[in-house]
Amino acid sequence: MYAVIRTGGKQYRVAPGDTVRIEKSEHENGTLEFSDVVAVSGEEGKFEQDLGGAKVLAEVVSEGRGDKILVFHYKRKKQYKKLQGHRQSFVEVKINEILVGGKSFKAEAK
Repeated sequence: MYAVIRTGGKQYRVAPGDTVRIEKSEHENGTLEFSDVVAVSGEEGKFEQDLGGAKVLAEVVSEGRGDKILVFHYKRKKQYKKLQGHRQSFVEVKINEILVGGKSFKAEAK
């Protein structure tokens, strides 16, 4: 069982119990709800036809910033060099439940 959600300009394939790093987004009380669900598959190779009201519920595990990426611009023979760094913020979430068509798929308790 998995779903494909869209958030932060990217798409992620998630299943109940997965932990995913997504672009930083607003959350309240440590919970997130993704309503932009692209696809849901209950069994291998078959997709749900009606995605009206489909949601993915998740809880925030941690927040942070990724590794530094160095961007170096260089123009030869012009004495032009520019070095710039960037660290992208992220939110790490744990997928708890996928709701679609009145059915609920939850993470298995360990």
